[in-house]
Amino acid sequence: MIPSLFVSLKVLAADIPLLLFLGTSIGWILAKKNFRGKNLVYNLIILPIALPPSVVGLYLLMALGRIPYLKEANILFSFTAAVIAPLFPALPIMIQAAKSGFSAVDEKLEAAARTLGDSEFKVFRRVTFPLAKPYIIGGLALSSMRALGEFGVTLMIAGNIPGRTQTLPLFIYSSVESMSFFEANIAAILLTALGIASLLIVKRMGGKA
Repeated sequence: MIPSLFVSLKVLAADIPLLLFLGTSIGWILAKKNFRGKNLVYNLIILPIALPPSVVGLYLLMALGRIPYLKEANILFSFTAAVIAPLFPALPIMIQAAKSGFSAVDEKLEAAARTLGDSEFKVFRRVTFPLAKPYIIGGLALSSMRALGEFGVTLMIAGNIPGRTQTLPLFIYSSVESMSFFEANIAAILLTALGIASLLIVKRMGGKA
């Protein structure tokens, strides 16, 4: 179980900065900018939440295995694939949380900061982001746990290779297949505890929003 735990932690360490940066950036654009096709873009971004993981995994498998540049990069069944896989079901959660947070910021406060001569970056740093921060932290907690618990997409494009791409959810799957229920239960309890912790963070941040 320990090697799978380390793989999961390494995947999470790589995914958290990506979730924070991409989720916050895209959420801000969707909340604050108007452009043609915005609703279509939003629906496409959120779509992985509604699709079965096997479907998302199949699309990624075909893309990574057939698109020339991606195929040549040999991403499939590697640690890189294990990092990419959780982003597709987890990132929409982060984007939605960030979008809600930025939409909740009073535009009058931002306009007031601009009248004082603040640049758009300073307005974001001093006004917009601090007010949206509870939503962002809550979204990061939930999306991180979704990434940590990812199973289907990871299995499809990264495989179940012990010590390389086998995360805790895949370890549970393998343990049950081999009738090693004690080890499976230990891993399940660990993931459950982390899930409860993430919900407590969301609840605490929700009280500050």
